[in-house]
Amino acid sequence: QVQLVESGGGLVQAGGSLRLSCEASGRTFSSYGVGWFRPAPGKEREFVAAVSWSGGSTFYADSVKGRFTISRDNAKNTVYLQMNSLKPEDTAVYYCAATKLNGGSLYSYHYDYWGQGTQVTVSS
Repeated sequence: QVQLVESGGGLVQAGGSLRLSCEASGRTFSSYGVGWFRPAPGKEREFVAAVSWSGGSTFYADSVKGRFTISRDNAKNTVYLQMNSLKPEDTAVYYCAATKLNGGSLYSYHYDYWGQGTQVTVSS
């Protein structure tokens, strides 16, 4: 069993930065792929970024590529999402999720555990 708790959301002006954290419980967390998702029109949850179990492979949605960076520190059981050059359209609740697919996945249905979400609001 893995429990995930997100933090780091808030209100920021367009062009600003935030760093989200996803802290996990569970000794096997380091073997899980982890992703970040957010709601989008017509979708329950839109893929944002994912990282493999080792941190060696990362994947990004086209809409955030070059602006967001996902990373992990397995010693701290934590995954981070550094968000730079934020835009108003990035406003959403951001969820982290863990999958037993240790390479990570772009698809929400591959994920077994979800956090409660953290709100990010970007003002124009």
